[in-house]
Amino acid sequence: MEKFSRKNWFLLLLFGTIGQIAWSVENMYFGTFVYNTFKDFVNVEAAQGNAVLNTVTLMVQLSGIVATVVTLVAGTLSDKLGNRRRFISIGYIIWGVTVGLFGCLTPDIVASVLGKESTQVVTLCLTLVVIGDCVMTLFGSFANDAAFSAWVTDNTKPSYRGYVESVLSILPLVGLLIVAGGLGILTDLLGGYTPVFICLGVLITLCGVAGIFLFKDSPDLKKSGDFSDIIYGFRPSVIKEHLPFYATLLSVAVFGIAIQTFMSYLIIYMEQCLKFSVIEYSAVFAIAIIAGAVVNLFLGKLSDKTSKSKLLYFASIILSLGLFWMYFASFIPAENKALLMILFGLGGFVMICGNIFSTALNGSIMRDYTPAEAAGKMQGVRMVASVLVPMLIGPAIANALNKNFGGGELSGEALLTSLYVPAREIFLAGAIIALLALAVVPLIRMAEKKVNK
Repeated sequence: MEKFSRKNWFLLLLFGTIGQIAWSVENMYFGTFVYNTFKDFVNVEAAQGNAVLNTVTLMVQLSGIVATVVTLVAGTLSDKLGNRRRFISIGYIIWGVTVGLFGCLTPDIVASVLGKESTQVVTLCLTLVVIGDCVMTLFGSFANDAAFSAWVTDNTKPSYRGYVESVLSILPLVGLLIVAGGLGILTDLLGGYTPVFICLGVLITLCGVAGIFLFKDSPDLKKSGDFSDIIYGFRPSVIKEHLPFYATLLSVAVFGIAIQTFMSYLIIYMEQCLKFSVIEYSAVFAIAIIAGAVVNLFLGKLSDKTSKSKLLYFASIILSLGLFWMYFASFIPAENKALLMILFGLGGFVMICGNIFSTALNGSIMRDYTPAEAAGKMQGVRMVASVLVPMLIGPAIANALNKNFGGGELSGEALLTSLYVPAREIFLAGAIIALLALAVVPLIRMAEKKVNK
């Protein structure tokens, strides 16, 4: 039986973990950085305060668009040149530099460079923050979403891909745990955001430098295609030829919408509605993520021994059950804190198991049916289903529910995510959407049978 080599495991864990920490910082911490950096220069109740909030919203929207477009272009280029290792290494090096520079986009630093007062450069800084976020996303998607993801496809085989994918699907939660639990403390220790971003940038860049000497492309990787292949993955003939891949994209989109319906609001809900302290929700997060990761390593091995598409039924039910559990646990009065933490945490554990398992299964199936000569070209299509569609639809559903069922408007830092107090109905909606994935699985199985014949 073929195995994933120790060196490849090391590269996957190192570059996968560092990449997910960087993405988690961008998705979770940049908004906090913008708010806390600019709140002393603007009044959050005034027009300038709204500009800060609009900046964060714009960052999220443009980041999703840039990530998708760049992955389409970079993936196609890596196929054309028949090279992943340079894209990964050089991409990580520049990605780290842009992360470090982003931490310098504060009114105080920009004003000192231009020789002006800090209050005179707020609008300029907000503009630079949006541009800087897009530049970081450009190189992050170039290196991680396009090249690194294609490298994993090139260097794995169906016989063990499910286990590799289960490990890979845990890394975003590891990044989330490190960022949610550690960066706040590190920011206090280092005396601000700028040193934190510089340290993180240096770490990412050093990772890229190491990649120059460590990465090797698959011997089966050949040069293929040209720039007209940017739209390769959207051609009707390609869709018809690789139906299992595209049917799985539907599954990815449905699961992604279910997760995005509540995930962005989860911490705010635990703080504002369940009255959890930072220590309490961090403990719930940590226990649920670690336990869920251990369980899914076993499930990942199981997926290599049976039909991955059949197991998607199981994953859909697990995810939905966990979200229903969290919904009903939220009715426990906040005064019964111990019971609330235990039951809500157990629901979170089940939810995370379903989330990791579904992500691993979908990713493994897509890799199984990714054409070997077009692994790079297909990454952009994957991004449309896994990032762009869920990030547009999921939060829109959540905000509508929060507006109609939440407890009124928020104030302060929570405004960066939503104008309204999150409603417990976001978990109910996520559970229902997760069940809709059951309707997609037969399409995947029919497509598999057609291709196998």
